[in-house]
Formats: sequence, C-alpha cells, structure tokens
Amino acid sequence: MALVASPHVTALADLPLIASGKVREMYDLSAAPAGLEAEPHEPRLLMVASDRISTYDAVHPTPIPDKGKVLTGLSVFWFQRTSHIVANHLVSATVGVPDEAQGRGLVVRRLRMLPVECVVRGYLTGSGWRDYQRSGAVSGIALPGGLRESERLPEPLFTPSTKADEGHDETIDFERAVELAGDRELMARARDASIELYSFAAEHARERGVILADTKFEFGLDSDGELVVGDEVLTPDSSRYWPAEGYEPGRGQPSFDKQYVRDWASASGWDKLPPAPAIPADVVEGTRARYVEAYERITGEPFQAWIEHTSRSEPATARGAV
Repeated sequence: MALVASPHVTALADLPLIASGKVREMYDLSAAPAGLEAEPHEPRLLMVASDRISTYDAVHPTPIPDKGKVLTGLSVFWFQRTSHIVANHLVSATVGVPDEAQGRGLVVRRLRMLPVECVVRGYLTGSGWRDYQRSGAVSGIALPGGLRESERLPEPLFTPSTKADEGHDETIDFERAVELAGDRELMARARDASIELYSFAAEHARERGVILADTKFEFGLDSDGELVVGDEVLTPDSSRYWPAEGYEPGRGQPSFDKQYVRDWASASGWDKLPPAPAIPADVVEGTRARYVEAYERITGEPFQAWIEHTSRSEPATARGAV
C-alpha cells in the first residue's frame, strides 16, 4: 500500500477514504485487501492520526513531527486502562494496520455516533472561565462566587456541546443534549461515563505530576446498542493538560497541547482566517517537545517505546498490554 500525500490529506491509496477531518482520516475496512477486512458481523474502520495541527479552525501547512503517533499512543494507553468503566472501539493498534500507518493508525469498531460531544471540566478555564465571568455559571450550572481563573471546581462538571461541521462547537446544557440524542437515559449514561472517565484519568495524571483540567469524549452505539467511547480519548488534542509544578490559580497555565502554537499564531499578525500561515521551526520543535513530554509523563515510559512496539506485528488491543 502506498501513502498519497497532499498538504492537508494523507490517504492510504488502497482503502476507501470515508471521512477526513483536521487531524484524522477514517477508512472503510469492509472492502479492504486480504488480511485487513473486517469480520462480517462487526464493521470496522481504520482511523489514522496525521501530524497536522490547526488553530482558529484553520489547518497550518506545517506538520508537527510525531504528533499523530503521540495522539494514537495515548489513546491506546487510556483505552486499555478504562475499559472497566465503559467499552471502547479499539480493536488493535498493530494487527490489521498497514505498515505505512503503524504507530498512528488504529483498527476500530464502527459505531453510530451520538450527535453530542461530552465535555467534562475539572478546572475553571477556557470558555468555561469566560462563561463564569459573564454569568456566574458554566453551561447553566451555577457555581459559587469568587472563583478564580484555573481554579479547581468543587466537582467535575458535565458541559456537553454540539458537533459543528464547520466553525466552533456550541456549548449546550444537559436538556438540549437530551433533545439532540433523543434518549434521556442514553444521555445520562454518557454523562456518567464521561465523569467517571475524567475522574479516573485525573487521578492517574495527578500522580504523574500532571493536571487534567478538562477533556471531551465522543460516544456511539455498537451493533448491539451498547454505549461505546470512540474517536480519541484523553489526548493533548482533546484535553487540557497542565504541569502540576508551578500551578497557581488566578491566571492561565502553561499546557502540554497546541496552546503554544495558538500563542504564536495570535502574536504573529495573522488575521485568523484561512489560509493559516506556516509555523516557524522553533515553534514546531517546542510543540513537538510538549506533546512528547505529555506522553512520557502520563504513560511513564519513553515515547520511543511506543514507536518500537508498533513497528512489530504484536497485538495491542483494548484489553492487552501496551
């Protein structure tokens, strides 16, 4: 199989490309070449994370080396450690993944996705902080007065949002999420699973010297109607991770995500409209270092170990060892 590259899309030429986002491509494995096809009763996809990075809803032409592998490796780490909370879509990170996508590709179960993103906030930051400054509440949930930016919340908040095809997602309250999902009991299960996943991951991260400020999950239903978490989980692209050392409420915090690129982009003079500008080499290097540090702190192993593991044809499944 050959990789076909363009500035914004990397396609595995022998597989049907069914979706392409800012970071990932999804391929249908039902018509895959021999050795990659799905079992008839369980439709599968190949999900491939690229090194693309976007800010202000525009993809920059400059990739961040190994970013896609960090996202994939961290997702596998968390899928393996949270399957006791809720089922996930991971089938394998090695078996069935074409050589060209090793380290950044996952074979996953195809789901019927819920039309809601499940956001959990443990700290008052980002749009939640802006909402609180304006109304004293976040997503309609009233909070005590006098809270400071980046302060830990009394308890994790479930603040769902819409899934926007273009532009920004819209924060909504639980009742609106129920309307969109069309099932109150299902949405309650997704809410409870989201909070439990966040709490489990936040405790693990804290033990590693990292604060998980907030995160988002995407859920779907499998062929049996079971609630399953899909997409990526608890990565620097779907979460805010802060170093615990130096943490101080009352200001913004340094982070292990693309905020470093956002800060550069904001100060660059770019009008924040497409096309996005190229990223300087020093910003690329600094961003890669932050992603890799997040992986190594959270997993407790060198990033190179993930590279080596996925260069071998050994199973890496949701219930196996990394």
